[in-house]
Amino acid sequence: MSQFIYKIAPEAMWREAERNGRFTGAPIDIADGFIHFSTSTQVRETAAKHFAGQADLLLIAVDAAKLGNALKYEVSRGGALFPHLYAALALDAVLWVRPLPLGAHGHEFPPLEDE
Repeated sequence: MSQFIYKIAPEAMWREAERNGRFTGAPIDIADGFIHFSTSTQVRETAAKHFAGQADLLLIAVDAAKLGNALKYEVSRGGALFPHLYAALALDAVLWVRPLPLGAHGHEFPPLEDE
């Protein structure tokens, strides 16, 4: 599995997590009982499917190796294995946080760690 996983979050929600020292998830994560992540090969489709037209988003890169046994890869969209975290995200696992601006053809991604 990939060493790096990615979370897309509204900037205000992520800044609150930074103030709290951990990210407990977006409303969909809380409802599902785990924090949804994507690999580098999945994150663009995730943005298009779940965040189309949304501005003020951030892309958060996470070192999956720091998440331990709470991280599980489970079958989701199209039968692909998606990373799901069954715990709050400790901010020391975050590699970087970058803007995910909305361009003319969707979100404009920065270079990803494992591409």
